Amino acid sequence: MNKHDIVGVILAAGKGSRIYPLSEKYSKCTLPICNKPLLDYQIEMMKGVGITNIIIVVGHNGFEVVRVIGDGKRQGVNITYINQKETLGIAHALGTLEPYIESPFLLFLGDIYFDCPSLQPMLDEFDEEDVKAVLATKEEENRDAIKRNFAVILNPDKSVRRVIEKPRYIVNNLKGCGIYLFDLHIFDAIRRTPRTAMRDEYEITDSIQILIDDGFTVKTSNIIKDDLNLTFVEDLLSLNLFALRKQQKRVVIGENTSIKNIDMLENVVVGNNVSILNDITIKNTVIFSDAIVKEAESINESLIVNNQIIHCSVRNNKTWRG
Repeated sequence: MNKHDIVGVILAAGKGSRIYPLSEKYSKCTLPICNKPLLDYQIEMMKGVGITNIIIVVGHNGFEVVRVIGDGKRQGVNITYINQKETLGIAHALGTLEPYIESPFLLFLGDIYFDCPSLQPMLDEFDEEDVKAVLATKEEENRDAIKRNFAVILNPDKSVRRVIEKPRYIVNNLKGCGIYLFDLHIFDAIRRTPRTAMRDEYEITDSIQILIDDGFTVKTSNIIKDDLNLTFVEDLLSLNLFALRKQQKRVVIGENTSIKNIDMLENVVVGNNVSILNDITIKNTVIFSDAIVKEAESINESLIVNNQIIHCSVRNNKTWRG
């Protein structure tokens, strides 16, 4: 199969109510990670394996996603936006896309930062005979992280036998992450997916299980080193600090900034058009674009947004991952 036939799909329609007060102005998937929108990282991953036609599903604050991400020219891809009127689960969102998709597609959940060297092994697995879906997975040490996501149980031949959404009882350490590669058979399964009692939504894991029970082959690709969810305000700070460490940087500074003493910054991301007026120590902090920092005392573990300081506690990665 020609990899260029694969379409990219990113689900970015969530309300993000748990990141209040940021949700009042920002779409969760456009929040900055080292001065780059979260969605840009996912688009870059797709482009890295030759996927240049991308559909982004938007809903709440969809205009903000379009404004920040644009039509794809900046990233070297072509982006089409589709509005999801109701948010009733991943399977429901995909079901609304069936009229727009005529080829296999790579699906990303738009509120997750993925530490993944390459998607290519996932595409290679999909090229194997009779494979109808590939799930990105991670060997997860944190059992609570599996309980927050979905468990993957394999057959002896390494094909998927069972997927379990948010399992209470863990039987192995193979966790499903928010990247999926499907062919068009998934739409038949989605049409037969029931609404769940647990969350009153249409779960994609139920659709995948229907695909398996229909006799189709689903495989896994263990390509994910870390999958870091952006759920709460403090996650944005932790995510930026994670990205700083990954890039081996002490600071990231945007354009047109005025900083009294850059040597006083440690583990800090500074957006564009920022002014720091005083010679103060700032650590473990993200300063959004256009902020004016007037404080006379040191700042630590904070987000500075619209000239307001939101104090955060940096999440421990051992409990936060997944």
